[in-house]
Amino acid sequence: MNITSIWNTVYPILIAILFFELIIVVHEAGHFIAARLMKIKVNEFSIGMGPKLFQFKRKNTKYTLRLILFGGYCSMEGENSESDDENAFAKKKVWQRVFVVVAGAIMNLILGFIIVLIIVCSQNLVGTTQIAKFEENAPSMQSGLQIGDEIKSIDGLKVYTTNDVSTGFSRSEDDTVDMVVLRDGKEEKLSVTFGTKEYEGKNYIMMDFWLLGKERTFTGVISQTFKETVSYARMVFLSVHDLLVGKYGVSDMSGPVGAVSVVSDAVKTSAISMLRIMALLTINVGLFNLFPIPALDGWRLFVLIGEGLTKKKLPQKAEYLINAIGLVLLLGLMCLVTFSDITKLF
Repeated sequence: MNITSIWNTVYPILIAILFFELIIVVHEAGHFIAARLMKIKVNEFSIGMGPKLFQFKRKNTKYTLRLILFGGYCSMEGENSESDDENAFAKKKVWQRVFVVVAGAIMNLILGFIIVLIIVCSQNLVGTTQIAKFEENAPSMQSGLQIGDEIKSIDGLKVYTTNDVSTGFSRSEDDTVDMVVLRDGKEEKLSVTFGTKEYEGKNYIMMDFWLLGKERTFTGVISQTFKETVSYARMVFLSVHDLLVGKYGVSDMSGPVGAVSVVSDAVKTSAISMLRIMALLTINVGLFNLFPIPALDGWRLFVLIGEGLTKKKLPQKAEYLINAIGLVLLLGLMCLVTFSDITKLF
């Protein structure tokens, strides 16, 4: 194996790892900026984990670069321990702490919006959900779809973007889907049959038509970017729903190893494929962190909302214990999923 082939194997993995670090740094930067705005003392802002490579101090905050570029943190005074400092996290008002807690997720969503904006701006046309043409002898056309139909829903899933069309078809359990289309100003309900293709033991619908693209305008680009960002966000909730109802199991989930593999494969495919996966991942991280699961920001948000409503604080010992149990369970799940990722690779 020559140097070129080695590099072609390594560089997509490096890009994937650096992107994951970017997601984490952006998230922690959200907490950091919000803490500074609320005049909360930040003890350390770290990029990476493990042994310290470089550190400097400014305005009572240590800025650290660590060896393992897969992680990071924003350590605030009084965040996880008792403190008498008037600028400690625990000393601030509920709304101020809520702002700091959600700021990380907000930054991830902003990053996702920016990536989607880059994708939309890089395209010559802005996608729509209107059918422009069919493949020759397309099964869907024979089932009643027509050129000019604007797809409004697929199997009950509302459709707003081209991504939603792909998502709707990917969630179908057979080759026939119930569709609602807008035709001549009226909604039509159709039962449409498509051809399928087998992949890794599952049959997937083959889209046999093209969707219309429109010329870019400033308002069109912003509108499409917003709708596609919402579309990615909805995919996160749909995935969680499918896990809870048993449609997918742990073996279908991906952890850090699987995600790095997916991103690196996308890097090899095209820049747009890479950006789409990156947008989905950063939006996923932002939203998942807001779920009320112990050890995540969402649990702290849940506790703070309870404090705001009842005017009573959850005892710190109880909060630490709940967070510790949640962290152990999350790490256990991550280990299980990572093991599954590794077995898939080999």
